[in-house]
This record gives sequence, structure tokens and C-alpha cells, in this order.
Amino acid sequence: MPASITLSQISWSAPDGRPLFSNLDLSFGRDRTGLVGRNGVGKTTLLKLVSGELRPQSGTISVSGSLGTLRQSVQVAPEETIADLFGITEALAVLHRAEAGQATADELASADWMLPARIAAALGRTGLDAEPQTPLAALSGGQRTRAGLAALVFTEPDFLLLDEPTNNLDRDGRAAVIALMSGWRAGAIIVSHDRELLESVDQIVELTSLGATRYGGNWSHYRERKALELAAAEHDLADAEKRMAEVARKTQATVERQAHRDSAGRKKAAKGGVPRILLGGMKERSETTGGDNARLAERRRTEALDEAKAAREKIEILQPLSVNLPPTGLPASKVVLKMEAVTAGYRPGDPVIRDLSFDVTGPERIALAGRNGSGKTTLLALVTGALKPWAGTVAVMTGFAMLDQKVSLLDPSASIRDNFRRINPLSDENTCRAALARFMFRADAALQTVSTLSGGQLLRAGLACTLGAAPPPLLILDEPTNHLDIDSISAVEAGLSAYDGALIVVSHDERILESIGIERRLELVGGDAVG
Repeated sequence: MPASITLSQISWSAPDGRPLFSNLDLSFGRDRTGLVGRNGVGKTTLLKLVSGELRPQSGTISVSGSLGTLRQSVQVAPEETIADLFGITEALAVLHRAEAGQATADELASADWMLPARIAAALGRTGLDAEPQTPLAALSGGQRTRAGLAALVFTEPDFLLLDEPTNNLDRDGRAAVIALMSGWRAGAIIVSHDRELLESVDQIVELTSLGATRYGGNWSHYRERKALELAAAEHDLADAEKRMAEVARKTQATVERQAHRDSAGRKKAAKGGVPRILLGGMKERSETTGGDNARLAERRRTEALDEAKAAREKIEILQPLSVNLPPTGLPASKVVLKMEAVTAGYRPGDPVIRDLSFDVTGPERIALAGRNGSGKTTLLALVTGALKPWAGTVAVMTGFAMLDQKVSLLDPSASIRDNFRRINPLSDENTCRAALARFMFRADAALQTVSTLSGGQLLRAGLACTLGAAPPPLLILDEPTNHLDIDSISAVEAGLSAYDGALIVVSHDERILESIGIERRLELVGGDAVG
């Protein structure tokens, strides 16, 4: 039986009762499918339903074939190694015992002598140069993602379920994943906002509040088709609204003509000379005509409303994300950050940063670059004071805000609104609600508990709480667009482009760095800085 995934009449609601899917029908074959849609629309939830991590509230899911799932973050257990992630720790131990002459006859018979080569090939396909005995805790987040993907490739599943597989990856890692998916010949469902990765898929499935729509071809084909469909839907809606206006105009004209005739009849009756029986007939005809006109007008109005409703249903009514940052007034000559001869790390004798010196003056825009594990996160921890240098000095001479990849500035147990008020204590309730609304958290949406948010919603909430009131003169952003949908990325890019403070940004997306006007790059190479 060919490998397939079929969802029939699936319904599922979020913990807060908000429906995500209602009678959803969807199927996947051995194609590479890009799953796209706005943050919070249910992309990750759909993957969890397919993988069996969640059960639908109604409907059925049928899977023919094996699944390999990559989460948004690879969980690390104490002492767990790459071999554990691959599930081949014991098989490698058998090989080591065989090489040492200590294996039993049964172990020798079952030994997989090609195992090391297969492991190396799987790691190589994701661009990760590491030994199976390497502890996962020793890897950066991006390296763990690559290791997790390599472990899936190693098992050769019929379907890959990938949730933002290029998040946290450096340029080489992204290129390796894109190359892997370009050559993948089994099925795959890929949740991603990475436009370059989406160019390698066979089809796009878009999730909206209206359901799921399939588009053949890659990202570029999807955008072209989507633009044509939206233009047609907007044209149909405009026609329907014109018809509604025309019906209303004609109805009003009919009412006015009838009123004029009734007025003339009353005047004639007032003058006398018209038999009573004839007056009664005239009144009855007037009432009948008025009733017929009202029913006709109502039928036409209902038809026009139905046409407009049908047209609107083709367009998902979404308020766009808006990132408009007020000025900070940062002088061009002010030094906002100075690091002198800094050496730091986490284990004695094993520095991550060595003898680093640099400064940031005025509204400079600096990108921290380097491979995964080169020390970018460590450098940000030094700037924010989360990590103390072993040698040298770190001085921040202005107010700053830091938004890291985990959005750790937010309290998961509190609402978005309460987090905003805590982070921005000088803002009143109106300012709070207005700021959150600009980041698409309107009315009750601002009262959602942070722990219930999707990855994209979480990042958007962090941006709202960091930038929604009065942004500080120095912004430190670690992968600020990870998990955001593509329209939200464009809005964040526009907002940061207009920001007049200093920026220190970690991002492996060259399109984003170019769009926000990066002026200088600090390349970290094995703990040293170049640039």
C-alpha cells in the first residue's frame, strides 16, 4: 500500500476553547509539502495530530507508512549523546566489543559493520561534523537541530514531519537542510517560514481560519496563485458591495415613490368627493403595494448580502501586524556599549570568547555572525549581564532590551497583558492595550496565558512587550523572526528599518539583515571576533 496520510472531518479546539479546525479534510502522499499560514492558525497542532501526539476531538486520521518527527526544539536529557538520539548506542557498543574481541557469537552474528558509515552519511547530509559519542548538551541549539534531523534521515521514514527545521541554523546548516530536502524522495510535511526552503517543495498547503487550501508547486508558484485568487475575490466582493448599494438605492427610491403616492391620495381624500368604498379600496391597494415592495426589497437585500458574504468567505479578514516604533532620540556620538579585552566561558580553562574588544556608537546596526557554537549567544549573555567575564570589562551606557530565542523575559504563567504591564510599569492600561493591538493581540487575545501560545505567537508577544511602548536606545535581538509567519516578518523588518536606536542582531537570514540596514558585522570564529 502506498504511503499516505489522510485526515477526515477533523475538529480540534485550543485549550482556551478557540476552534482551530472544523471538519477538516486533508490528504498527503509521497510529496514534499510546505505547510504555511498565520501564527496561531494551527500548523504545529496539525503536525501533532498527524504524529499522534494529540488526538482529534472528532474525525479520523489514517497513516500508512512510517513517520519521523522533528520538533521546533530538540529536547536534551542529561548525558544523552548523538548515538542515543539515533537509537544505536547498544549497536555501537556491540561493534566496540567485537573490535576488542569481547563480543559473543550472537552479537557477532547480528553486528552491523556498516553502522558507522551510515551514521556518518546521515550526519553529513545535515552538515554536522560530530562523533556519535558527542553529548547533545555540548552542541548549540542549531547543532542539536541538525543532529535531530540526521537521526530522522538515518531511519529512512516514509514521511518527515518537520516543524521549522531551519530555525537557529547558521548559513551552512540552512544550506545543508535545503539541499537535503531538495533531494528527498519520500513524503514530507514542512512547517516553515523560510522562503528559500519552501522553494524546494512540491506543493503548498495553506491553513487559514477558513480551512486548508492546496496549491501545486513551490513558494513562488503559491504566491503567484494566491495573488490572482485574492485579486479575483476582492473583485467579487467589490461587485457584491456595489450590488448592495444599488439595492439600497432602489429600495429607498421605491419607498419614496410610494410615500409620494400615499400623500397624494390622502390629500385627494381630504378634499372630499371620493366615495368611502373607493377610499377603502385605494387604502387597501396602497397597503398591499407597500407590503409587496417591502418583501421584494428584503429579498433583493438578502440576495445581495449573501453574495457579499460568499465573496468575503474567500478572503480571510486579518488585521496586519504593525510595528511602528517611537523615536528614542539616541545621539549619533553616544557610545552605548563598550567591551575591552573580554574573555569568558562556562567551564574553567575552556573560554568561548577570548580577548574580545569592540564598541557600539550611536544608532549603529551590528550583526553578530558565525557558525552554530561560535559564541554568539555567549556574547549576548555578556552584554546583558547574564554572564560575567573572566577578564576584561563590559559596559552598557544606556537603557537596553534583550529578546532571546526562548523569549525568556515573559512569565509563562502570566497573561500577555500582565507581562506587558510588568515590563513597562510606566504604561497605563490604554497604552498597554493599544500596543498589544498593534501586534495583533486585541481584546481578549491579550489575556491569553503565555504558556498556551504557539511559537510564533510567543515571539510576537515578546516583541510587543519589548517594543510596544517606549523602545530603549539599544535593542539586542537573537533571531527575532524565528517562528514568525512571513507577513509578520515583513512587518518586523519594516519596524526595525525605521527604528532610530542601536541594534545588535543575531540572524542567519541574509534577507532580513539586508532589509533592516545592517552596517557592520562582527564574525565570531572559534571565540575570536573578526570585523
